[in-house]
Amino acid sequence: MNRQNAVTPSAEGIAASIRAAKTRGLPPVHLWNPEFCGDLDMRIARDGTWFYLGTPIGRPGLVRLFSTILKKEDGKYFLVTPVEKVGITVDDAPFVAVDFEVEGTGESQVLTFTTNVGDSAVAGPEHPIRVERDPETGEPSPYVLVRAELEALIDRKSFYRLVDIGSHHEGWFGLWSSGAFFPVIPSDELPAG
Repeated sequence: MNRQNAVTPSAEGIAASIRAAKTRGLPPVHLWNPEFCGDLDMRIARDGTWFYLGTPIGRPGLVRLFSTILKKEDGKYFLVTPVEKVGITVDDAPFVAVDFEVEGTGESQVLTFTTNVGDSAVAGPEHPIRVERDPETGEPSPYVLVRAELEALIDRKSFYRLVDIGSHHEGWFGLWSSGAFFPVIPSDELPAG
């Protein structure tokens, strides 16, 4: 019998599977490759809000639980347990970087980001910062890699704070962290003043 048609996955069933596994830290989703069970009516909005059946999930603990089993493959997002793999929709990035801490200055600067689900990532070669610009408006969308192809959109207030501590390097305005420079905008495109 085709598993995809056998059982419709549910958020409750997936949450129960995760709780039963009782792993410490993040589960090893990179090792789990169960059969695809179908899509789940779950969506992560651009602002980081998780929705199930069109309704926001109001329990932060449940959102955190789901975030620990999120996996990206071939540009698509899945919730994965050892026995189930269900597709979900992500509007932009699955996480939002809601704050950051700065240690040091210049090339010795280290930026540590915190996400809306409680993850942290120290920007550097393994957790790069990148900025996409909307082709029509030019508005920047900054991201930091949190883990295994999963990025966090850096929220507006944090981005403004990052701009305040940015510097110029080799024709770019950008950010230093963990010895790496992350370009944000060509220096010649910065407004005068």
